[in-house]
Amino acid sequence: MNIKSLIRTIPDYPKPGIMFRDITTLLKDPMGLRMSIDALAQRCLSSEQQFDCIVGIEARGFILGGALAYTLGKGFVPVRKKGKLPGAVVTQEYQLEYGTDKIEMHKDALPAGSRVLLVDDLLATGGTALAAAALVEKVGGVVAEMAFIVDLPDLGGGKNIQKKGYRFFTLVEFEGE
Repeated sequence: MNIKSLIRTIPDYPKPGIMFRDITTLLKDPMGLRMSIDALAQRCLSSEQQFDCIVGIEARGFILGGALAYTLGKGFVPVRKKGKLPGAVVTQEYQLEYGTDKIEMHKDALPAGSRVLLVDDLLATGGTALAAAALVEKVGGVVAEMAFIVDLPDLGGGKNIQKKGYRFFTLVEFEGE
């Protein structure tokens, strides 16, 4: 069994022509979830990039980031959609395919200079990840690295992240599929 084989593809979702990579099938498989968290943890432990806490992007980044934070003995900070956090927040707008959206983080989420691992399930264009990185920096943190289960390299997210000077890694790719 491998991680990629546990990720379901749903054609024409959310619109015709899109091949949606659904990790809920990976998450519901006990060994698949364990393999994913173990692979992410092993990569973090072997990396030269040290970090103080994990920042997870709503919603699947919460699942992965929370499990990874627990495994590595790190704290966890959520990045949420606009209007979901109760305290004082910083907001970042970012581009979607059609329009814009906003994500937020508590202003006091990170001590100044904190190095973070930014975690989400999937890297497509990189827009959400770059917006989350901007939030980390607004509150005084430093993005040490970004981690994703799935990379869709044809959509250019990895290149967009690298152009901004960030490092990232993924567990699997769905290239040209």
